[in-house]
Amino acid sequence: MQETRSPAASNSRELTLRSLLTGMILGALLTPCNVYSGLKIGWSFNMSITALLLGFLLWRVLLPRGRPWELLESNISQTTASSSASIISGGLVAPIPALALVSGVVLAPLPLIAWVFAVSFFGVWVAWYLRIPLLYRSHLPYPAGVVTAETMLELFDRGAGALKRVRVLLGAAFLSGAVKFVDTLVWTIPRWAPGTLPAKLSFAFDPSLLLTGFGAIIGLRAGLSLLFGALLAWGVIAPWLLDAGQVEVVASEASYFVPLVGWLLWPGVALMVTATLSSLVLALLQRRRRRRALEPEAADDSHKITRLVALLGASALVVVLEVVFMDIGLVPALLALPMAFFLAAVVGRVVGETGIPPIGATGKLSQLSFSVIAPGDAGTNLLTANVAGGAAGQCADMLNDFKAGALVGATPQRQVVAQCLGIATGSVVGSLVYLALIPDPAGMLLTPEWPAPAVATWAAVAEMLTQGLGAVPAAALQAMLVAACLGLVLGAADVLLSEDKRRWLPSASCLGLAFVIPASTSMGLFYGAFLAAVLGRFFRRWSAAYVMAGAAGLVAGESLVGVVLALVSMAG
Repeated sequence: MQETRSPAASNSRELTLRSLLTGMILGALLTPCNVYSGLKIGWSFNMSITALLLGFLLWRVLLPRGRPWELLESNISQTTASSSASIISGGLVAPIPALALVSGVVLAPLPLIAWVFAVSFFGVWVAWYLRIPLLYRSHLPYPAGVVTAETMLELFDRGAGALKRVRVLLGAAFLSGAVKFVDTLVWTIPRWAPGTLPAKLSFAFDPSLLLTGFGAIIGLRAGLSLLFGALLAWGVIAPWLLDAGQVEVVASEASYFVPLVGWLLWPGVALMVTATLSSLVLALLQRRRRRRALEPEAADDSHKITRLVALLGASALVVVLEVVFMDIGLVPALLALPMAFFLAAVVGRVVGETGIPPIGATGKLSQLSFSVIAPGDAGTNLLTANVAGGAAGQCADMLNDFKAGALVGATPQRQVVAQCLGIATGSVVGSLVYLALIPDPAGMLLTPEWPAPAVATWAAVAEMLTQGLGAVPAAALQAMLVAACLGLVLGAADVLLSEDKRRWLPSASCLGLAFVIPASTSMGLFYGAFLAAVLGRFFRRWSAAYVMAGAAGLVAGESLVGVVLALVSMAG
């Protein structure tokens, strides 16, 4: 991927005071939505598109006087706002409340703000070091970043062709937003399934057009890999687990997803981790063979010391908070850093291919590791995994922003500044909102009012792993070994084979991800990828002009309506 500067950005101002303030204000408004939805349903929204459109509406429509709102200012604003909203990966809707349930520890406002900021700040600098290998050498699509860049370019391009693409984008956004609105408030669209058991195994129709939009961006290889992984995990292994009594379920439950994913996540994560490890190691060994034209700034040593100091400073801040405020031993606190760096690389690669960050799944791998390092200590188990999850989540958001910035000609260093201001905003707002919503975690969480599924999962794994590695089912450990071997082979092939041969191999990241998300989600992504491939085959010129704009609209429309519905729900 080459960094390009669009015509709209050629003379654009970038890191301005109004772009930063706009992003911080929007971030403060959008962060509570993710805190709320995370505690309610365990999911959150990527706020890049939402912040982008709100900023454009504010400065180009409501306040058009004065110097025009420019493309690169818009990019800085959405970078700041999205990083603020993604702060929940710092632990606010999973490990922090799980810690309160397991050990009764409720953090005071200042330590909580400092902790959430520290793990997210560490993730920003991890993303900076992963930017070259994951964005420029691996050529991953990073669909969320592409959607953001595509939307920006459509908004600021005044050509006749651009107007048509904007109409396509807005039409797709209206369609997906309308479907989300109807499905949530007017009439629940039936989730058709081929039978009772397949429905309980999550093989059901998902009406989310957001998934279709993401699928159109990730491509047919990733879509087919997700479909095959879903069929293998939920169509073959899951029924065997039930028949063999490996996983116990209640027959009256509407879905068996939660108990089954507790087993399936181990081979799924092993597959993603080993594939990422082998591909990164081989890519590093081949580094000298790469053309420098494909590695912008790779030869620029002028900022290396600054970046190293920033990474070391972020690492030191995390360790100090772990030891002083969280009562974690020095050895586990230090070991949490390389684990977080490595798992952030895994998440960054998966996000680059699919747009979905497997934060929960990789957090479980960290929990498993620290059950060996610090057995019987649930607090250490949760908080060290929190470092990994927080760093990985913020790293993923930063890599998406880097992708978007590269496509519109932004300056990476300025995006880092915007990201840091965003996480500072999100840390304060998100922590205060969480404490206001859940003043009594033990009494309020895991109830019909606050189901908090992510909290339940993290707490259950922490309690189970207090017994050490032996708490993981033996069959799951065997499946992890097989998946790890497969991941090593596929990861190596992804680097060593040519593009023509590589496209016939399944993506290890997508296969592993399909083990830890509902089969309906994998199928929704496949539908989008398949539809885009068909359009590209039979309507090549039209597809080249409009598919990306339409995909961006599908993502933007559902995201916007989802945010509005969250705000309405929070208002009572």
